[in-house]
Amino acid sequence: QVQLVESGGGLVQAGGSLRLSCQASGSIFGINTRGWYRQAPGKQRELVARITSGGNTNYATSVKGRFTISRDNAKNMLYLQMNSLIPEDTAVYYCNIAGLSGSRRYDYWGQGTQVTVSS
Repeated sequence: QVQLVESGGGLVQAGGSLRLSCQASGSIFGINTRGWYRQAPGKQRELVARITSGGNTNYATSVKGRFTISRDNAKNMLYLQMNSLIPEDTAVYYCNIAGLSGSRRYDYWGQGTQVTVSS
């Protein structure tokens, strides 16, 4: 049973920084992409950033240059460094691991961590 637990959210003033962490437990096989998504009130969940097994990254246009995603495979950790935060970054942030093991696809989600940016 794979579990993802996010931490590091909180309340921060605009211009500030936060670092989100996601601890994965359980056995995760195959090739996968790990990512951060967010959902603001009344809006759909959207991709923030993701990183492949090979270390390739991509970011939402709105966070490019401000956020950095990284992973520590040895510790089964995923991180999101968020700098120059703006009120529009306020949302619940979710950790995700999606991949393929043999012919079986999997898609795991954490419970989310709240990020609130005050103006």
